[in-house]
Amino acid sequence: MKSDIKLIDYLAVRRSIPAFQMCEPGPEKAEIEEILRLASRVPDHGKIAPWRFIVYRGQQRARLGEELLKLALEKNPELSEEMIQVERTRFTRAPVVVAVVSKAGPHIKIPEWEQLMSAGALCLNVILAANAHGYVANWLTEWFAYDERAYPLLGIERGEKVAGFIHIGSTTFPVIERPRPELAETVTWVGGED
Repeated sequence: MKSDIKLIDYLAVRRSIPAFQMCEPGPEKAEIEEILRLASRVPDHGKIAPWRFIVYRGQQRARLGEELLKLALEKNPELSEEMIQVERTRFTRAPVVVAVVSKAGPHIKIPEWEQLMSAGALCLNVILAANAHGYVANWLTEWFAYDERAYPLLGIERGEKVAGFIHIGSTTFPVIERPRPELAETVTWVGGED
């Protein structure tokens, strides 16, 4: 891998594109399946696959937005027109939205924390695989990832949690770099002479 300059170059510029900057085309079903197949190659202690995918496409995305808007209005009937539109378009910003659902739970050998981290790694791998197929992507959670009233609507089962919603599509916007932390602020060195 060290000699694969293409991968090194990609990692040096990898970034997420905001979902509201996405447009068609999105991946077709066969491409989505390949993206998810590649994404599934994550660290998974015990080989238990403590996660699953839900793929939202087509007109169902608009229906979900309308249903989520109803839930949002139940919580806050005074939503502004702008926020009503935001809620309505939660799933239509990108052509494809993939939910990564964590099934982490008690296990005789595998700590739940490791299972959760595997789902997190899966979210990033979906982004990387989508990028490898020429699409832009963004990992979001949003309020409904934490509101269990929305779970039946989204296909989330009892005991599951949302690790993220990965929005996938194309963009016509320029890719702009954002500030990154300096290594001196995030790295602690232990040992070594150099």
